[in-house]
Amino acid sequence: MPKPPQPQPVDPAELPQLAQSTMSAAKFPMLASMDGDQPRLRPVSPVRTDGFVVYVANLRRYGKTRELEANPKAELCYTDDNHHQVRITAQAEIVTDRALLEEIWNTNPLLRAYLGSIDNPELIIYRFVPSRVRYMKEWALEYFEVPL
Repeated sequence: MPKPPQPQPVDPAELPQLAQSTMSAAKFPMLASMDGDQPRLRPVSPVRTDGFVVYVANLRRYGKTRELEANPKAELCYTDDNHHQVRITAQAEIVTDRALLEEIWNTNPLLRAYLGSIDNPELIIYRFVPSRVRYMKEWALEYFEVPL
């Protein structure tokens, strides 16, 4: 039976850059939230990323709205084509700052096309504020803590 590839060592000083590169390459993370005592997982499309703070647009009628309202603890998981992973343990917050909402709105043509107006009552922008970020290089089989 062939042995799995051996991972190259990871320089701890490079962890933030490695994690952000993985996030950029992966583009669409999976979002885990809780529906009572049942975990729910789905892909999401970030509308903005500032370091490890991730912003996700949502509609009020979606299930994750109720889930995050009841329990704002969440996790985002990015996996790129090389199977590198970034896991962001975060707290979800609803963005209410009008200037930030307008900045996100103005840079996202899909939001504008789909929702028509920034004042559409269905629109919610979540900010996922990280409390922990972990990075795993393919085949390493261990996570490295990424400094925040």
